[in-house]
Amino acid sequence: MKNGDTAETTRSLTLRDVSEASGVSEMTVSRVLRNRGDVSKDTRKKVLDAAKRLGYVPNKIAGALASKRVNLVAVVIPSMSNMVFPEVMSSITAELDDTELQPVVGLTNYIPEQEEKVLYEMLSWRPSGVIVAGLEHTEASRAMLRNAGIPVVEIMDVDGDPIDTAVGISHRRAGRMMAQAILKAGYEHIGFLGTKMPLDHRARKRFEGFTEALAKAGCEIEDQEFYSGGSALKKGREMTQAMLERSPELDFLYFSNDMIGAGGLLYLREQGIDVPGQIGLAGFNGVELLDGLPQQLATMDACRTEIGAIAARIIAGRTAGEEDDYGQRVELTPKIQYGQTLKR
Repeated sequence: MKNGDTAETTRSLTLRDVSEASGVSEMTVSRVLRNRGDVSKDTRKKVLDAAKRLGYVPNKIAGALASKRVNLVAVVIPSMSNMVFPEVMSSITAELDDTELQPVVGLTNYIPEQEEKVLYEMLSWRPSGVIVAGLEHTEASRAMLRNAGIPVVEIMDVDGDPIDTAVGISHRRAGRMMAQAILKAGYEHIGFLGTKMPLDHRARKRFEGFTEALAKAGCEIEDQEFYSGGSALKKGREMTQAMLERSPELDFLYFSNDMIGAGGLLYLREQGIDVPGQIGLAGFNGVELLDGLPQQLATMDACRTEIGAIAARIIAGRTAGEEDDYGQRVELTPKIQYGQTLKR
């Protein structure tokens, strides 16, 4: 089966499916899901459990529109405060400009349960497609996406099993590439500074790839500093200061994103420390902020503009009934930007 046929061959779930799964009549299922009428707690629980297990989302489009899709593309991303995702959103919007499709955004704040809520609400309006960041979702979210009967494109990451199609980079590969570049430059005493990673799966995968490549070369991370919250310049300064006071022998600092990396660079320059001679630095994402720094931070292009454009192109093409050759996984290749903080 061609990926382009997905929307035509996958049937959306109906009240009857929930009725059969719960052993409750369709009329009662309808009452429960619309929160109308007098229904016992046990019956209500049966219906809601069955709906969640199946991934059923009620259709909010009434009357004659009930069997149709609207020209909306649901875009589900973690944040708009992180500069990465507004750029992705811009490329999605630009790609859809010449179509009848309109992107609408939902934010999850990296919280799986929030993603569930966002998907439930957005899918209830029967969009023409979904673009969602990441490959890790709750079982309920996966069920909703699998049974939506529309094209689903998971973006930013290809290290995992996509529901329909994944477009992104391998973050494990990105971590390995940066580790190899750091070692090749002659650095030996490496510290890592980044976000707490239980919910930031892409940062976790980069960290895994990074430490794996170091281990193969007989090296290891000598100190680590983690934080929760936004990717702030101030946080980067504070973390860098704390790490170097604790481990003054370090000669390279690898940051999980450019914002904290920029904060680290500004702190080191204030202290009169030679970068990259005494200490080398690298971040991740290749954000435009780097252009305004007194030194250009070494980083890695995460291909986010291309990722957004390709994802939108896939949704638009499949919605129009066109076949494509993208396949289940579209992997782009990240590129190291050495800047002025990583010796070559």
